[in-house]
Amino acid sequence: MLANVSYSNKELDKKITEGVGKPFTLKERWKLGGIGSPKLSITATSVEIGNLLKLDNNLNTCNIELRPKGIILRFRSLLETYALIIPYYKLTIYKGDAQIYSIYKDHYFIKVKSDTKAIKQFFKKMMDYKADNAPTSIEDL
Repeated sequence: MLANVSYSNKELDKKITEGVGKPFTLKERWKLGGIGSPKLSITATSVEIGNLLKLDNNLNTCNIELRPKGIILRFRSLLETYALIIPYYKLTIYKGDAQIYSIYKDHYFIKVKSDTKAIKQFFKKMMDYKADNAPTSIEDL
């Protein structure tokens, strides 16, 4: 789900919580070593997201927040904040070129540059958390 999260909206907050869970508690954030990504430079996007990013002339950046059942990918355009809410069961991550990660959810995608060690560590943490908390698959039984 792609949504404008600039303004407080109880219905939207409820949908986000149903999709990706409530935010981690402070104790859980400490245990995980942080739940937010460094600033990520966007290199390519799907059409819907690209149309939003073309509206202004700022650098295209985003960040990712981990949640218990998914992630929230946030970016800004024209003083508005947009979020792509991705449950773990719909999240697909590809490591393409040497420094590019592709994040997919259905027909949405964002490709980000991973040019620092911190970004690579965050993606590893995100993929490990997804693997540890995924439901048991039929092949594992």
